[in-house]
Amino acid sequence: MNDMTWVYLLLVALVVAFGVGVVLLGRRRTRSGAESVEAPPTTQPAPVLIQEDEGAPTVDEVVAVNEVVDDVGVAEVEQIAPRSMRERLSRARSALSGAIGSVLGRSAIDAATWDELEEALLLADVGIGVTTALLDPLRDRVTSGSIESPEQLIDALRDEMFGRLAGADRSLHRRSDEGPSVWLVVGVNGVGKTTTIGKLAARESAAGTTVLLAAGDTFRAAAAEQLSMWAERSGSEFVRGAEGGDPSSVIFDGVERAASRGIPLVLADTAGRLHNKQNLMDELAKVRRVAEKGAGVVTETLLVIDATTGQNGLAQARQFHESTAVTGVVVTKLDGSAKGGIVFAVETELGIPVKYVGVGETIDDLVPFDPAEFVDALIGR
Repeated sequence: MNDMTWVYLLLVALVVAFGVGVVLLGRRRTRSGAESVEAPPTTQPAPVLIQEDEGAPTVDEVVAVNEVVDDVGVAEVEQIAPRSMRERLSRARSALSGAIGSVLGRSAIDAATWDELEEALLLADVGIGVTTALLDPLRDRVTSGSIESPEQLIDALRDEMFGRLAGADRSLHRRSDEGPSVWLVVGVNGVGKTTTIGKLAARESAAGTTVLLAAGDTFRAAAAEQLSMWAERSGSEFVRGAEGGDPSSVIFDGVERAASRGIPLVLADTAGRLHNKQNLMDELAKVRRVAEKGAGVVTETLLVIDATTGQNGLAQARQFHESTAVTGVVVTKLDGSAKGGIVFAVETELGIPVKYVGVGETIDDLVPFDPAEFVDALIGR
């Protein structure tokens, strides 16, 4: 073969190779296109219809019952049916119920009976002094034969507990003459002072009393914002000062505004105070003095105590009473604590009446303290 022949053969081979490549590429595209056509289209999954249980509340019903959660994180729920104190204080009762059930299951009163009752009272944070004062008279009556059965012992214990709470003045006082009455609310941080003030304002407003709220906790911006919400919710007047300002001046301004507008009641919030810091307690005493320099008269100084703190609440009450002449105590979170005995400790050892208790999260769960109902709830009989 000459050179021209080889060139011709090479060209033919190139043409054939090009033709084969075109055919193969076309087949590949055809297969790819066929797959894209035959593949099922991408679809969204069908919606799942969730059927409500026949007895479950609808969304609208839930919304109708629940109110908006405020900045404290407390959801206020419309009260559908009032709950008894026994239902509210289930945890507080639990500290005593086991021991009382055990005593009632005995055929006679023995040494173990006294040990169980004493331990249960101490676990409920009644305190050693009050526990001794409750049980010693009962021991004497058992010895003398006037108490013979476990049932009689428990009934006598209930009477002793009620007797230590009966007779106290639990009303909230206002002045009889013209001019603003001031209810000063004190306590350490976190016990629920501001929420208590808001709920008291709502109660008083519902009873027809015009109220002014004074945001004396100037060191915590959230406290003033929270109190402002309560004022709006209860239709009350509201006075606040600059953040970090003098709490005394805010409360004084609140009293003067109340006087100028004929508002009979001022509820004054105060900054949380550590009861073991004397300089802070002295400042709180100053707040009380300044509140009475103008037209107002402090008719109540209410100390708010968290029931879950137990005996520490007694120490708080003692120190606050020395600095501000506490006239009454509000015990919060009593429904969530097994330490309801703090009520006995405060009243017996300090002589300060418990006037209101917090037994739930709704606005109606700040209730006047009822000694008989409280004791029956603890004893469970």
